[in-house]
Order: sequence, then structure tokens, then C-alpha cells
Amino acid sequence: MKAVVLVGGEGTRLQPLTFTTPTQMLPVAEVTMIERVLGHLADHGVTEAVLSLGYQPDAFITAFPSDQAAGVALSYAIDPEPLDTAGAVRFAAAAGGVDETFIVVNGDVLTDMDVTALVSFHRRRAAEATIALTRVDDPSAFGVVPTDEAGRVLAFVEKPPRDEAPTDLINAGAYVLEPTVLARIPAGRSSLERRVFPEMVSSGRLYALPSPAYWVDAGTPETYLQAQLDLVDGRRGTPPAPGAHQREPGVWALGHPVIDGDVGPPALVADAAFVGAGARVSRTVVGAGARVESGACVRDTVLLPGSLVRAGAVVEGSVVGERAVIGEGAALSSLTVVGGGAQVEAGARLAGESVR
Repeated sequence: MKAVVLVGGEGTRLQPLTFTTPTQMLPVAEVTMIERVLGHLADHGVTEAVLSLGYQPDAFITAFPSDQAAGVALSYAIDPEPLDTAGAVRFAAAAGGVDETFIVVNGDVLTDMDVTALVSFHRRRAAEATIALTRVDDPSAFGVVPTDEAGRVLAFVEKPPRDEAPTDLINAGAYVLEPTVLARIPAGRSSLERRVFPEMVSSGRLYALPSPAYWVDAGTPETYLQAQLDLVDGRRGTPPAPGAHQREPGVWALGHPVIDGDVGPPALVADAAFVGAGARVSRTVVGAGARVESGACVRDTVLLPGSLVRAGAVVEGSVVGERAVIGEGAALSSLTVVGGGAQVEAGARLAGESVR
């Protein structure tokens, strides 16, 4: 089966991390987001995927020189201009020669959803399009999808006020589509969620299937951090990354990190990372080649590859980008996000800040 994976957005929600790296090329517990998405699709029978590219397309193309990732053969469709979701699907499907039932997923959604069951449901209902649904506490930031008992979609309400939402089941960003849907998409810029799906409701062939499985839209700083901590916490099983081994219960290592300090569970410390004597690390991902110097304290945080936390610094509940430097004695908290290559001055106090 073929899939179209939407990865063309500029990642504005995850800036400043995405100034240097597209969202889906950022690591999630040392595996790029796009490889985690493709690996999940491969587990459900997808053998070919068209990556719908827009922002920094070379980052994807050069990362996979064999045109294969996570067991899936890749082809690429570079949008000539911003096309929104429907336009991008139409363009990518044409470029990839899609001519039978296919899957569409958003490349910044991480889930354990049963895609095989979604495809089977789609076929049993003889649907033209089927939307995967997930339940959230606050549906106001998403497309809400009420259905009848058979799963037929009754309406498609994009981002309703919280107190007016007809259901807490939202569009989970995964679809099974027949090729006939492509003919419903006009050339140029067009949205699946705001145009194509609402127009399909009256046809009676638009269905939806809820799933209780793990699901996170990892495209914001909060959820990007959550997605990684969920892995080290074991919410999605173990190990948190392929090839990781336990140094002690709850403390996972990839390759050969140097750990002289105190690393408490849960944590993942990647190859060539260094945790100095007197440093304390807990509930954290320490990326490949990252360094935590003596006396530093890092909790509930992601240190991306090559980052450096100087002696005596404290980093809590934050994200530190690739090759970024946290100065000696600095303190970061409350989801401070430090962009790739950025520097935080010694002694700085940052809470909820964005550093580029």
C-alpha cells in the first residue's frame, strides 16, 4: 500500500528549533520524527510513501540517499507553492502515481493507532474517505467530527469554540482515501479539513473511526517534549529507541555514552554523550554527543545532539537545540526552547523563553 506523508510546513509552532531543521527531521528520542512515522506505517503494510515537501526539502532528500527509510521506499513531491493539505495531497499523489486506495498522514503526528483496522473499516463501509479520530480534552484547536452509529460523518467542524463542540472526537490527521477523492480537489491551494471533507458529508461516503491508542501532535514545544518523555517513561513500551540497552532499571543507553554523574530513571543517554562527575540528570533525553558538565542539573528535558550544558547550570522542563550552549550557572525552566546553535549566557535566568 502507498501513503502520502505531509511534511511541507514551515514548523512555525516549533520555532526556533525549526529555523535550522524541519519539524519532521527533529529527533524524538534519537530517531527522527519522520522515521518514527514511516516505521509505524511499515508495521501496517505500507511499502511506498510519497513525502509531500515544501520547507527545506533538501533536509529530507539528503537524509535518505537510498530513497528508503524505516523499511519504506520513498519518493518526493516538492510543492511549487504552498498548497495546503488537499492541494499537497493531490500534487503528491499525482507525482507518486497513486491509483488505488491509499493512506494520508500528517508527518508531525506520533501514534500507535491501528492503521490496519482503519483500512479494514474503510473497505467494509465501501467508503470513499475515512478519517481516523482520537479523543481530546479540549477540541477547540482541532477539527471535530461527529458521526452516526455506523461511523458515517455527520459534519466536519473545524476548530469550534470549546463549549460549542458537538463531540470531543477530533480529526487525528490520518486518512484512508480512494483515488476518486483526488478529483474532488481543485488545482492549487485547497484544504481537506475546511473544504474537501465538509463538501463530502452529503455524499454519505465519508466515514470516521475512533481509536483509543496513543496519539500526540508533536508539532509544538510542549508536545514535542511530551512525545520524548512519554518514550522514556515507557508509555509506548520499551526500549524508548531501537538498539537502546538498560544500564540499570529505567536508564537506557544508546552506543557508548560516558556517564560519571548521577543519571536517575527514567532517562535515555545516547552515543558519545557525556554526563560529568557531580552532574544530575533525570527524566531526560541526552542526545548523541551532548554534554552535561560537572555540577549541572537537568530534569524533564530534551538535550538535542551536540548540545552543551555548562557546569552548575540548571535546566528543567525545557528543550535545548542541537549544538546549543547553556552557559555556566544559567537556569532554564517552564518550557524554555533554545534553538540550534544558540547560546545562553552564563548566569542567565530564563522561564518560558524562546532563544534563537
